[in-house]
Amino acid sequence: MGWTWRYADPAGASIENAELPAPSFPTQADAESWIGETWKELFDGGVDAVFLLDDETVVYGPMSLRPVE
Repeated sequence: MGWTWRYADPAGASIENAELPAPSFPTQADAESWIGETWKELFDGGVDAVFLLDDETVVYGPMSLRPVE
């Protein structure tokens, strides 16, 4: 399965939206690079925070996508 991101709304609930991208990555570095490039679009699409998963194991999160004010 590889490295994936789980999306959460402002209340912390998981977001299951077929319109949001759900790629799988071969490495943690690839997954982190991708989130660094797409976080703004995800946030604009309603994602408030993300969790990084290695297969089904949460590696870290929640990590906020809110811009620093």
